[in-house]
Amino acid sequence: MSQIRQPGSGLVSPDQFQRLPRAVVVIANDYPDRHVISRHSHRRAQLLYPSSGVMTVRTQYGTWVVPPLRAVWVPTGTDHEVATLGRVSMRSVNVAPRAAAKLPKQCCVVSVSALLRELIMRATTFPRLYDERGTQGRVVKLILDEISALPVLPLHLPMPAHPRLAGICNAIMREPGSRASLDDWARRINASSRTLERLFQRETGMTFTAWRQQARLHAALSRLAAGEPVKRLALELGYASPAAFTGMFRRAFGTTPKQYFSAN
Repeated sequence: MSQIRQPGSGLVSPDQFQRLPRAVVVIANDYPDRHVISRHSHRRAQLLYPSSGVMTVRTQYGTWVVPPLRAVWVPTGTDHEVATLGRVSMRSVNVAPRAAAKLPKQCCVVSVSALLRELIMRATTFPRLYDERGTQGRVVKLILDEISALPVLPLHLPMPAHPRLAGICNAIMREPGSRASLDDWARRINASSRTLERLFQRETGMTFTAWRQQARLHAALSRLAAGEPVKRLALELGYASPAAFTGMFRRAFGTTPKQYFSAN
């Protein structure tokens, strides 16, 4: 792809390609550890794929954590913020609204197949005005077909709008290993545990226990990707033993942490 770069940044800006007369534009960018792309939106939908490293994507509706071999789908016009954990090589598939009409309408994390990974890497070499009727056009159509067939993974952490509940959720995200119970939180904000449970269900669609487990799962994924050992991680995240943590991880993903990070 012809590299249009932001002055002084060395990064290719997706905004340069928003009105390009092609259904898909694939962009390659490399980001340092702890880099934050502030909240923004695009006319094109995006599949954000970290070919290495881990990133989190935040919107008003929640947070998605994206480890290796996964990607996050961001629909057209969705305000989002991206933060990296470790050095991230990001490949973004930017899809024009007409081509994204049958693709997901909400943010989600998907598992990237080996085929899609190779197609994306191939498409990063295409010129901006690639030949839509030739091999390059067929590669792009395959990318769209693969995106539509990708399995959605349970990596969404919904965020509530209710101020007091949001405060609790932010505190749990800061200290996911805290053993504070629903009753403990209810006493801290001077509310009944029954009221708090109803709020969790109404605002997030999850129970308090399920939401906290998902928050712990988010924290675990980024730290596992950084190479932290399961034993230390399990104890710091509030699990009784590494076996208990591995059991939770297997229930969520159908595999062990080690297998998860080595699987296609």
